[in-house]
Amino acid sequence: MATIALIGTCDTKLEEVLFLREEIIKGSSDINVTLIDVGARTTKHNSINHHVNYFTSTSDASARKETNTRGEVLSEISANAKKLVQKLFNEGSIHGIIAAGGSGGTSIAATVMREALPIGIPKFIVSTVASGDTGPIVGETDITLMYSVVDISGLNQLLRTVLRNAAAAITGMAKSYASNSKISESRTKKRVGITMFGVTTPAVDVIRSHLEQNYDIEVYVFHATGHGGKAMERLVREGGLDAVLDLTTTEICDLLTGGVMSAGPKRLEAAAETGMPYIVSVGATDMSNFGPRSTVPEKYKDRKLYEHNAVVTLMRSSEEESRKVGEFIADKLKRYTKAPNKVQVWLPEGGVSVISIPGGPFDDQKANDALFSAVMSGLDDSKIDVITDKRAINDAGFAKDIAEALVYKMGLSRS
Repeated sequence: MATIALIGTCDTKLEEVLFLREEIIKGSSDINVTLIDVGARTTKHNSINHHVNYFTSTSDASARKETNTRGEVLSEISANAKKLVQKLFNEGSIHGIIAAGGSGGTSIAATVMREALPIGIPKFIVSTVASGDTGPIVGETDITLMYSVVDISGLNQLLRTVLRNAAAAITGMAKSYASNSKISESRTKKRVGITMFGVTTPAVDVIRSHLEQNYDIEVYVFHATGHGGKAMERLVREGGLDAVLDLTTTEICDLLTGGVMSAGPKRLEAAAETGMPYIVSVGATDMSNFGPRSTVPEKYKDRKLYEHNAVVTLMRSSEEESRKVGEFIADKLKRYTKAPNKVQVWLPEGGVSVISIPGGPFDDQKANDALFSAVMSGLDDSKIDVITDKRAINDAGFAKDIAEALVYKMGLSRS
């Protein structure tokens, strides 16, 4: 028997939420639904299992601050709903979660799903805002979004169809999750996370092939587009990886320059804190990312720009920006590394991306030297090894050697 948590603002969406609940139950005899009311005011209904509200009823609004902003109300409801869902998950009481709502309901549900539940458990939101910028909703998690097409404001033929499809989807997902979670499998392969970008793909392809063909390893490749770096760090904290080869640390550039693919200020912390085998390189730190050329900020218009494709414009990191990237890497590793003998930094002096090799469009020896010098001087007294290598990052020999360095840190032998 699988149980699905259904989150809804029942003070404004009761009819629609109850329809979704009935469609889930009707679709399978071995599915339960736990309905969680997250409306601002409590709604009384026999089908509601839990109330997480700001005002406890429509009649006692004076018990809470009427002057609080909508954002403050949603924030408090989200925090309390997160605690409830986390408790239900830890008890093994839920095997999937779904919500349907507008921007407010979506905000609450997405916060709960991102912060209360690990990657892997099914998460599904039917939303009126699912066709716009969904990055803030999904973040680095595996939330599935379905656009409601029409507003979730009264049932009609189209909305019923959308909600039926959503019910069928979460039912199948939850049943699969509940079934597979009961299968006891002995995990033998070590899980290695690797960061990749288009301009470091040749190296990652060699590394992945080398590791998986010669060792009991399965590789998880994370696209270093901001959310990719966050996802990897999250998976590390959740115990989902055994080692990390952080080949492509380009997201640091976007953080420092205001590019569109920043992973935030906490990048490089998780693996260092855990003490797991962790090798860091400087792949694609020669660039920041922007959208189409017309979107590049005015202050960067005279910089060295490279149109990667119609929707991505790359900006070459300057000497000063490269120095700051190196300082960021050194500072993070010095501050967060728990086991220096498990950490190593590799500096490919022949080029940090496919376009920064000698003669390439982003060839800039002064910027590279500033990057490398900042890393080396910053880690000089840290007990963390820094390996300088004359080859480029995408050199097949470099890729195999850095892969072997990680294997050595992991203490593995060939399979």
